[in-house]
Amino acid sequence: MSDGTLRLLLPRFLRRFPADLAAIVLLVLATGVATLAPVISETPLRVVLGLVFALFAPGYAFIAALFPERGPAFDGASASATADEDERSGSNLVERDESADAHTGLTERADPRRAGSIDGIERVALSFGLSIAITPLIGLVLNFTPFGIRLVPIVLSIGGFTLLASAVAALRRQALPVEERFEVPYRAWVGAARAELFEPETRLDAVLNVVLVVSLLLAVSSVGYAVMVPKSGESFSEFYLLTENESGALVADDYPQNFTVGQSQPLTIGIGNHEHEQAEYSVVAELQRVSIRNNSTTVRERQELDRFSRTVPANESANWTHDVTPSMTGERLRLVYLLYRGSPPAEPTIENAYRETHLWVNVSS
Repeated sequence: MSDGTLRLLLPRFLRRFPADLAAIVLLVLATGVATLAPVISETPLRVVLGLVFALFAPGYAFIAALFPERGPAFDGASASATADEDERSGSNLVERDESADAHTGLTERADPRRAGSIDGIERVALSFGLSIAITPLIGLVLNFTPFGIRLVPIVLSIGGFTLLASAVAALRRQALPVEERFEVPYRAWVGAARAELFEPETRLDAVLNVVLVVSLLLAVSSVGYAVMVPKSGESFSEFYLLTENESGALVADDYPQNFTVGQSQPLTIGIGNHEHEQAEYSVVAELQRVSIRNNSTTVRERQELDRFSRTVPANESANWTHDVTPSMTGERLRLVYLLYRGSPPAEPTIENAYRETHLWVNVSS
């Protein structure tokens, strides 16, 4: 079954949809699947598609909507092809003035270039430049919405913008005459590349073609290796305490300082996992009476308030509320939280903890 027959099986609106914009739509859909699907999102395909999705697709769709007409580069190619046909047919334009004039007039009438159109190189360059501008702007807008700058809102926002711009670009192209519409010359590029690679004119051209192919293979292999085996970087865990302000937002400020025996006050405990793998954490909460002399701290009495465990996925954070209910009274007591990877030891202390954070509090009766 030929390509033309397969194309006729598609709905009419899909047959009329430009091929380059269809590729952009497929890229958006593939990136959404590679980013949000549970299994595929853990593969390097997410990184490869995500880079093209964020740094090229929105700008290309936007440029396609602004400039639906053909650019001068394609006209030059058309004029060159016409000149080659005239040379092959042996036409003598000098002797046939009238035919030359008629041919020139026909070329002028068939010239599809419009004022303000751009060529292919400008289109590609502007696609990268506008994508670098559009993506941060979308992130800035999301920052002032309840959704925030998170993975799902970013993918949906950039994808929605790209699909909308692609639809506008397709409608604007269809409104133009066929000879004026922008079209990527895939077949011409493939034919030229095939002739250059497999039918070199000289031995030097053949050698250069081999060097070019080897260079491309090395470049693709290097990028693939960098994506498949990324550098892990520094591994660490964040451990912090938060409180709720008057609007209900979590902030690292205005911690409670005065407690009463038997009365609870809430604190929010947070763990940020940057260990590049899922981690099991244990937290031990203690209220300690300490003495400090010569920059040395000695624990004189301790009361264990609570202990709990949490599983935090890689590159994610977990917050939960802990109600502090002290039973020890005193001034300037140390409310300490000790973080361990895995199970805590029999006698947890600040010295053997993986991370620790504490507050100085007063507890009255």
